[in-house]
Parts: sequence; C-alpha cells; structure tokens
Amino acid sequence: MDKEVIVVLKALSDENRIKIFRLLKEHGERCACDLLEDLNIAQSTLSHHMKILVDCRLVNARKNGKWINYTINKEVCSKIRNGIFELFDGSCC
Repeated sequence: MDKEVIVVLKALSDENRIKIFRLLKEHGERCACDLLEDLNIAQSTLSHHMKILVDCRLVNARKNGKWINYTINKEVCSKIRNGIFELFDGSCC
C-alpha cells in the first residue's frame, strides 16, 4: 500500500478529525471559526487537528484575513479511496 494512504489513514484514526472531514465533505469550504462552532473543542485543539489533516495533504488550507479556510483535497481523497478499494478487492471479501 502506498505510504501516503497509510499516513492519511493514521490521520483519520481520530474521532474529531473524522468529524472535521465530514463537515468539509458536507459543506465544502469552511473557515476555522465555522468548524469551531460545529465542534465542541478549543481553538488550539482544532489547530492541532487541522495541522495533521493539512500535513497529510487530505485537507487544503487557504488564509483569509485572520482566519484559515479549509477544503478537502479531492486529488488525495481519490487516491486514498482507490488505495482502500485495492486493499479490499474482491479476493478477500
């Protein structure tokens, strides 16, 4: 399996990061302030989670004034989906 897939799967092994990913998937681009309203976490905790998601390239970050807007990196998302499908091809299930 591609190392990038493994890094992303590790990043998604946290419940808050799954919630963040789902919010971005459902609502598209979101600023950190909007994400904070939807999650019951501190700003520093959100920053920590966003750094992990951005570092593994699953999420893109764009600075907008004092806030940062986040979106899903569709190219990486597609690569991860294909990697997971490859892992669970028809021969095992």
